[in-house]
Amino acid sequence: MVQFRWVKQFSVLALVGFLAACGGKGAFQNSTVPDDTSAAQILGLAQEQVDRHRYRTAGNLYLEVERLHPYTPEAEFAMIQAAKAFHDGKLLLESRAAANRYIDFYPRSEHTALAHYLVALSYYDQIVDIQRDQQNTFHALQALRILIEQFPDSPYAELALPKFTTALNQLAGKEMDIGRYYLKRHQYSAAIGRFDAVVNDYGDTPHLPEAMHRLVEAYLSLGLDAEASRMAAQLAERFPDSQWAAASAALISTGRQPDAGGGLFGQAFRRN
Repeated sequence: MVQFRWVKQFSVLALVGFLAACGGKGAFQNSTVPDDTSAAQILGLAQEQVDRHRYRTAGNLYLEVERLHPYTPEAEFAMIQAAKAFHDGKLLLESRAAANRYIDFYPRSEHTALAHYLVALSYYDQIVDIQRDQQNTFHALQALRILIEQFPDSPYAELALPKFTTALNQLAGKEMDIGRYYLKRHQYSAAIGRFDAVVNDYGDTPHLPEAMHRLVEAYLSLGLDAEASRMAAQLAERFPDSQWAAASAALISTGRQPDAGGGLFGQAFRRN
């Protein structure tokens, strides 16, 4: 769980503390408060719930500030605190909704970068292995890119960078997984499309050398010797010490290749 530096509270909270006078457990029902409750009182109650790790209740209480005191500085503060509380409680959909609402209302405010980061985390924290659907990875990558590009000097952009790399590698890995599936079933054109995306669209991911080698395999399987030789030469130039470069060189020169890193096609033959 990512630990956040809690946003500095309004000075009014120092005056009311945690609002012991509101009566503790009986002060509210179902995370709602009476309509005449002040913003400072609601913020105090919400903070008390955060301290008790009752994050859903805390988030809902923070949202009460906007309902009862809209368009106030306290409402802005409470909205981002709601997104954080929901995230800390692993209530990712609720966190995303609150963070997106903050962004809609305050697109260039003090905590907008944090809101974008929480949106990204709501997807990033649901990334699964490459054998499964990668929609969350894709959405995480989009949200992280927005944060990095629009708020480059934010500390949250710095936190986002390694996550962006991880998400990008994950998507490239999914392309590789699908490409190998097609290649193993002799659907070479479909495989080329996947491996070509890894080479040209995903940058210098750890999957790049293998993707280039798999293109050599697919090109040779289609009788495209010139394209295969060109890709093998590029692979040797960029990654001269890679096992994939050695496998491609062997395949080009002999029509056979060693088992490169447990590759699927160690006994592939070049078509004449």
